Amino acid sequence: MDDLAIIGVGMHPWGKWGRNFAEYGTFAAREAIAEAGIEWKDVGYISGAITVRNGYPGYVAGSTFARALGFNGAQVSSSYSACASGVTALQIARGQILSGATDVALVVGADTTPKGFLKPNEGDRPDDLDWLRFKLVGATNPVYFGLNARRRMDLYGATSEDFARVKVKNSRHAVHNERARFTKEYDVDDVLQSPVVSDPLRLLDICATSDGGAALVVCSLEYAASLGHRDPVRIGGLSTVTPTYPDTMIDLPYIATDSAGATPEPLRGFKQSIGDKVYAEAGLGPEDVDVAEVYDLSSSLELDWYEQLGFCAEGEAEQLLRDGVTEIGGRLPVNPSGGLGAFGEAVPAQAIAQVCELVWQLRGQAGARQVEGARVGITANQGLFGHGSSVLVRR
Repeated sequence: MDDLAIIGVGMHPWGKWGRNFAEYGTFAAREAIAEAGIEWKDVGYISGAITVRNGYPGYVAGSTFARALGFNGAQVSSSYSACASGVTALQIARGQILSGATDVALVVGADTTPKGFLKPNEGDRPDDLDWLRFKLVGATNPVYFGLNARRRMDLYGATSEDFARVKVKNSRHAVHNERARFTKEYDVDDVLQSPVVSDPLRLLDICATSDGGAALVVCSLEYAASLGHRDPVRIGGLSTVTPTYPDTMIDLPYIATDSAGATPEPLRGFKQSIGDKVYAEAGLGPEDVDVAEVYDLSSSLELDWYEQLGFCAEGEAEQLLRDGVTEIGGRLPVNPSGGLGAFGEAVPAQAIAQVCELVWQLRGQAGARQVEGARVGITANQGLFGHGSSVLVRR
């Protein structure tokens, strides 16, 4: 698969601004277009990541952003894959460019979130798995995060202090990120003394919901060179895989697993397969990665990704953290942006925002949170309903 060039990135600061999501997306898009050194009229494809809470007629992401920026005749699409929506939108843009349908594409996602936990819309929908997990077992997302954390404790001996250390590490990084929502540095005692939300996880272990937007301008390497971008950050691989049957690990919104009685389990689990695909496409492996942005909806989930992306063996994530490997200055910094714990969830934007951070890191533009010498970066994300999400970028 040919690499694509990322020639522009943009991001609206995360927060609780309470405005229309299109404002955040157009802010990010204009920033990315300006950085790319192109005109809005040059964009031939707009790939929008949808926010379902505003995803009704008149608020379909691709066309909403196109109209807000000023219709220019570009082709357009909209993608919804829950938290993986941004990478699905990027995948579609890549296909358009590699097919020759367009020279340059804008990928953009933004969200305005309601107060409190994310929840399904009103109404009875007994055939909707997301609705069922709330109504049958009361499983808000933090319930799932707590169960996942308890699993790590039971299997690998993780402790509440380990989960707190993840937050402490990421808060040190976030202090230097002007686009993050939460930029206060915490210590372990701060985390352990915050209120319990879903035992064993506490308030500072769990990410909030936020408003925000992010955008990328992508094109072929040849088109980038014609604009004077001689050594752009490149997309070396994308992964949007689904699970393989039988899936024996409970993952919301599913509230039961497949049986492995007649068909044996796959050798690699779903989240491991997300990284497997992106490494195979890029022709690289975990040992080549210099920096990572992973999906830390809770602090315990970040530890899982260390193993699922191949940074260490199962059960060794806590030691990797304790040894300082995953902090800035360590061998493989994870979430130098501060992660979702510092940003909060702006669902259609967050997978794009992860790529933005890695672009700044590989360009050497991350300031006080810079990972020295970073040449290869990887993202990991996951959307409900079996949407994998990973992007590998390189210089």
